[in-house]
Amino acid sequence: DRGCGSESCVGVLLERSCELLVTLVGILKAGAAYVPLDPEHPAERLAYQEHDARLRLVVTRRDLAGRLSGEGDRFLFLEPGAPPAGDLADAARLALPIDPDSPAYVLYTSGSTGRPKGVMISHRAIVNRLLWMQEALRLSAADRVLQKTPGSFDVSVWELFWPLMTGARLVVARPGGHRDNAYLARLVIEQGITVLHFVPSMLQLFLEEPGVETCRTLRDVVCSGEALPAELARRFAARLGHARLHNLYGPTEAAVDVTSWVCGEGDDRSGVPIGRPIANTRIHLLGPGLLPVPVGVPGELFIGGVNLARGYVGRPDLTAERFLPDPWGGEPGERVYRTGDLARWRDDGAIEFLGRIDHQVKIRGLRIELGEIETALSALPGVREAVVVAREDKPGDRRLVAYLTGDAAADALRRSLRERLPDYMVPAAFVTLAALPLNPNGKVDRKALPAPEWQRPQESYRAPRTPVEEILAGIWTELLGLPAVGIEDDFFALGGHSLLAIQVISRLRSTLGIELPLRNLFEAPMLAELAARVETALQAGAGRLAPALVPVLREGPLPLSFAQPRLWFIDQLE
Repeated sequence: DRGCGSESCVGVLLERSCELLVTLVGILKAGAAYVPLDPEHPAERLAYQEHDARLRLVVTRRDLAGRLSGEGDRFLFLEPGAPPAGDLADAARLALPIDPDSPAYVLYTSGSTGRPKGVMISHRAIVNRLLWMQEALRLSAADRVLQKTPGSFDVSVWELFWPLMTGARLVVARPGGHRDNAYLARLVIEQGITVLHFVPSMLQLFLEEPGVETCRTLRDVVCSGEALPAELARRFAARLGHARLHNLYGPTEAAVDVTSWVCGEGDDRSGVPIGRPIANTRIHLLGPGLLPVPVGVPGELFIGGVNLARGYVGRPDLTAERFLPDPWGGEPGERVYRTGDLARWRDDGAIEFLGRIDHQVKIRGLRIELGEIETALSALPGVREAVVVAREDKPGDRRLVAYLTGDAAADALRRSLRERLPDYMVPAAFVTLAALPLNPNGKVDRKALPAPEWQRPQESYRAPRTPVEEILAGIWTELLGLPAVGIEDDFFALGGHSLLAIQVISRLRSTLGIELPLRNLFEAPMLAELAARVETALQAGAGRLAPALVPVLREGPLPLSFAQPRLWFIDQLE
């Protein structure tokens, strides 16, 4: 009724809910493409996406509409209990012919030019991906799939629509629930979840959750978004060995995933392979001159076949640069996508992922173009030059670090970037240099950039004053790997990031028995400020009393204290 049909885009500014799913089905029924707008993203980024995608309409609630400026009839508000907007009794109005090559959805991903880019995925591509997944994992009416991925990421597409097309039950996690591993573990047990997804870094945290081995209903756990370490796969087998672990790979420029691997005991190398191509998908590993490389030789990964995106919204130049004519295709007009990823064939026919060949990185499963952050930094007052790199100074702990020249303060930069970029794109550290190091060609020598100092100057230290501050300082020192933390220290300035923030909240829950929302740490990153919020929660009765002391049986071996295995280890070592 609002004129949205084939080739038009409809924005969806909603939190995870039943209404979100109904909205997406309605948009697809009308033949239009949906564009997810994350309510947690900065208003500036949402406004850019609305303008860039030329949204005909934005479906939202009145309390969320303020995230987008302006008024007018471009909003369609979901009101509880409101009657349908059109005459749904006419079934013929819903039987619209849909071109398989028309876009089904548009997802925005980080752009190297400083602007996010919208990727158009067709009905043909995503249906191929969903049919392959059903053939590989075989959902039935007895299965229950957990939907917990934010709608702005492509994993959410199969989480939502795969159970619906197969008759399985769809269980929708509460808004923000994807960050709370204790909640997820309870949900898996209570709802009998059989299939769910994690990026490897979040799977690592989930496996640390007490009692996770009781999630006996899990049959398949899917991993994608970043490289899966072999050690993590072995840890999964030790704690959830009754379930299968799948390692999938795919860029946003394809319908979710293009290769798949079922983890097993043979994955004894440094990393788990990304596997073999899925149905109707071709993988080419090419070297100089775009010639195929032999087994064991690194090459750039190219993707061909049905799963490819149509291209970028309003960017024919970038589409032509990244989507090339397919010299091996059997049909006229077939293309391959140049991923910028390095990989090599193993002798068993599987593909081993090796990393990136450009300045695109993945942090905790999220794809980030460093150029977008550099552009945002360079536009801020007091910044003359800016370079952003992803450092892994400690194994498994990859963080964004910004190097700059100028007189801007790190705290001011961090606040300004949070108004422009999602939290996961804000660097963990800001290092000011007199000049950026250059190589003989006059370009920035990224390898010569110094490691950041995550410790505060000793003279600025102020010791904890209350029991809550002492508990919080103890949690921070352990997670951040620092000798001491003071009450005026900023969690993020000391190297904290979103995953460590989740662990802080989890440890407060287990230590003090309080359910503190994660946003509290982002709003009050200074230790004294966060401690005040914890005190308020405790005074409001959110905590729990220590359990009563009860006698235990002494007939068998007693559990060791934390100190006892340490003393035994030291004795054995000597």
